Amino acid sequence: MIEAASTAALVDVARTGDGRAMDALYRRFAPVVHGILLAYVQAADADDLTQDVFETAIRRLHELRDAAAFPGWIISIARHAALDAKRRPQALTGIEADRTASTERPDEHLEAERSLRAIGSLPGAYRETLLLRLVEGLTGPEIAERTGLTPGSVRVNLHRGMAMLRMALAPGDDTRGNAA
Repeated sequence: MIEAASTAALVDVARTGDGRAMDALYRRFAPVVHGILLAYVQAADADDLTQDVFETAIRRLHELRDAAAFPGWIISIARHAALDAKRRPQALTGIEADRTASTERPDEHLEAERSLRAIGSLPGAYRETLLLRLVEGLTGPEIAERTGLTPGSVRVNLHRGMAMLRMALAPGDDTRGNAA
């Protein structure tokens, strides 16, 4: 029953210290937070920062005036955490954890890295929306619900972002050597 509750209702219950509500908020918004973080930092750092963002959000939940504003609020916390991490002289982990545990063939891994670099080169709105769709696996309506964007904005961002991504990944494009 708690899973079906609105975000605002979950926030209200989580403010009372209910662990199930906090867990439901985490499960609902972790892909969004992780996707936003991936737009700015390495995957291994995004994994760690996702936990940090939720720890900050739970600790500061009492500061949120309107429970319905939770999606935008946690995204704002995620963006600030990502920007803070980028300002650090070194990455949080310094390694890319996915490389050691991957069962991908080397050419698949290189293509995935190239694709992530290309997505990273896109404007922020497109980059974040594409990461939520392609990496985190959220549908358009889920992205809209969890980010506060309108469904129309999500469709436009996905459409334009995919067009830009196709161009960036077209043969002969020079994004292979660009660092994200």
